[in-house]
Amino acid sequence: MSESFKAFFVEEVDGKISKGFKDITTDDLPDGDVLIRIKYSGINYKDALATTDNNKIVSNYPMIPGIDLAGVVEHSETPSFDSGDEVIVTGYDLGVAHYGGFSEYARVNENWIVKKPKDLTLEEAMIYGTAGFTAGLAIEELEHNGLSVEKESVLVRGATGGVGTLATMMLNSIGYDVIASTGKEGTEEELKRLGAKDVIPRIEDYDGKPLAERKWQAAIDPVGGSSLAQVVKQLHHNGSLALIGMTGGNHFESSIFPFILRGANIIGIDSVQATMKMRTKIWRRLAKDLKPDQLHEIKTTIAFKDLEKYIDKVLSHDNAGRIIIDFDK
Repeated sequence: MSESFKAFFVEEVDGKISKGFKDITTDDLPDGDVLIRIKYSGINYKDALATTDNNKIVSNYPMIPGIDLAGVVEHSETPSFDSGDEVIVTGYDLGVAHYGGFSEYARVNENWIVKKPKDLTLEEAMIYGTAGFTAGLAIEELEHNGLSVEKESVLVRGATGGVGTLATMMLNSIGYDVIASTGKEGTEEELKRLGAKDVIPRIEDYDGKPLAERKWQAAIDPVGGSSLAQVVKQLHHNGSLALIGMTGGNHFESSIFPFILRGANIIGIDSVQATMKMRTKIWRRLAKDLKPDQLHEIKTTIAFKDLEKYIDKVLSHDNAGRIIIDFDK
């Protein structure tokens, strides 16, 4: 393919980032086994940060950001995929060290690609994106460690963020009582509409006491930070916390008592390097039992040409739900 197409680049010159659209051809794309015509992508906070000065996201320049993409195979050099296959790519080096989803075409390695499940559309795959995949992976790991609808409620922290919102919706869809925690005012009604049984304020920093009243059988935590210890000490016996992010900081200090007296577990969730076997399993669940009825209600769909405006909205936290790029719009 020699025709030119549009891609959104970030480049660094003397520590300053420049960004904008460029016309390129497939000859400009990095090596890979499969050429994909991108139909949908999404804007994650990580993608928005990749366009800022002195970011820690991009490992080399120039770069096409976009850690998620869904599209149709244009050309394949591997028997694993055929032209016309509908596929999903998230994680690995996409949009960080390998040209990503903010482009009309991408070329990637075959072992990064998941075939789209039949009960999921390409658009729905990007409504989920990395956020939804991470939430689904957390639920899978928690269930593997004893999470059960027959037990107590599940805490979701950062419930208005991408992972938190989707985790709340997914847990509700499979029968769990969800307690949503957020620091954003005025969101209680919306969170309850999306599936939260109750909404509580942001959990503050660790108070230093080794144990507290048991409240939750499990927690999904994109927040981290010092308040993580406050959550752990309120888990029920043999309860588990799926640790996803660090919006509240990357350190915490805890007593050992929740672990040796109550059997608490902290499970690290790595959605970037998850095995293909696990990826395939989670995407199948996202197409079936974990799929919320209101999935389309949390999307804002934009045209590719409007990307930069919406990146700015994400950076200023002036958005809600998932922003989906429709390349045919």
